[in-house]
This record gives sequence, C-alpha cells and structure tokens, in this order.
Amino acid sequence: MADSVLYQVSDGLATITINRPGAMNALDIEAKVALRDTLEEASSDPSVRAVLLTATGRAFCVGQDLKEHIGLLETARENGSGTLMNTVREHYNPIIRALTTMPKPVVAGVNGVAAGAGLGFVLAADHRVVADSATFTTAFSGIALTADSGISWTLPRLVGQSRAADLLLFPRSFSAQEAQEWGIANEVVPAGELAERATAVARKLAEGPTLAYAAIKESLAHASGHSLAETLLKEEELQARAGASEDHAIAVAAFLAKERPVYRGR
Repeated sequence: MADSVLYQVSDGLATITINRPGAMNALDIEAKVALRDTLEEASSDPSVRAVLLTATGRAFCVGQDLKEHIGLLETARENGSGTLMNTVREHYNPIIRALTTMPKPVVAGVNGVAAGAGLGFVLAADHRVVADSATFTTAFSGIALTADSGISWTLPRLVGQSRAADLLLFPRSFSAQEAQEWGIANEVVPAGELAERATAVARKLAEGPTLAYAAIKESLAHASGHSLAETLLKEEELQARAGASEDHAIAVAAFLAKERPVYRGR
C-alpha cells in the first residue's frame, strides 16, 4: 500500500488514513489509486465490520492536487488529449461508490479542512465526527469546474437544494458549527478529542449487527430514488434477510436473558 494512504485493521475496525500532510492531503494520482483500492479492499474483507476514514496533519483533504493537475493539463494540451478528466471516472466515482455501497458503516473523522473532493468523501460517509476547528468548501467553481465526487447528489440531500446551489455557485468556507446546523456534521468535538471520539464511534459500529447496518444503508439508498410502494417491497426483502441472520437471533436471546448482545457480524 502506498504511503499516501495508511490502512490498519483491528478487531473488525478498518482505519483508512489519508497521509499527505505536507500537501494538506491533496490527491495526486498515487493517493487516489491507493484510496480507491483500499476502500474496495475494506469493502470486500469479511473481517472488516466498520470503517473509519480520517487523515493526518491539519487538513482532512483539500481535493485535487492542483500542482500535479497543472502539469497534466499542460501535457494534455500539448498532445491534444481530452482524457485529463478521466480521473473522475477512474478514481473519484469508484471512491464514492465504495463509500456509499460498502456493506458496513463508514465514519468520517474530519480533522481539518475538507474541500472539493475531500468534502465529497465526508458527505458520502454514514456518520461524520468533526473537529471544531475544521472547515469546509465546495471549491469547484472557484477553479472553473463543476461538482464531482457525488456532491451534486449528497449535498442537496443534507442541506437542501437552495443552500447546495448557493455553496456550489458561490464557494466559501463554512465552519464545523455551520456544518452541524445544516445536517452535515453529526458531532462536533474539540480538535484534541477528534481521534479518540471518531475511533470510539467507529468501534461501536464495528461491534454492532453488521448485516443490519448494511441493510439500513441499502434501504436508505433505495428509498431516495423510489416510490413508497417500491420502498415497502425493498424493506420487506431486507427485513427477511436481517431476520434470518445469526445476529438477530443473538439479539433476541440477549434481550430475553437481559444481557448485552455480542454480535458476530453474520
């Protein structure tokens, strides 16, 4: 695994850390490939029951590495190539798909500024623990680009269509407190407590009923694009699956015995 993305699995929790602190965790090609591949590895690993996505240094992720991007842009112009923005298809889209379709919960531990694609990663997580010093910005139109990394889908669902349009048309920095007021941040904690709290939340999820969490993610994603009638059918399908799980049997037995259930993720 590349040094730009660190990966550790312990007791069912996979911690994925973007690790380019000297570049404010900007994403060069190596980092994008490493993040994509690491997320896909965590998704397919049956020993992983929850994921914590975080970063080193004073930034979470400022999006595209513009220094590398400028060089690639110049090369593309010289060669007459129109493939420069294939990074959306090859990197950003697979990263967002991995985060949103992963059959286990994803916690974002936001330690600092999240901009552009970095904001997209935050929005694609299932739960967001944010340092009180963190800031956010869409950034895209500031460099004459449109939204990517799923932001045109995730942002309006969290903050509303009007505010999402405003943030994309007039990109500006907004605070952790604003993010919480708007529904982006689930929790805002002192910066010095971010790592401990985000890990605690992710570990609690790793100890929970993994298959039920996967079904919850699937049902929410399905409901966002389907009618009530279709959603009811999907809920019926998913509930049948959850009801047949070993974790459900464990939960019921523990309830009757007045004990704390110890889930096995199956």
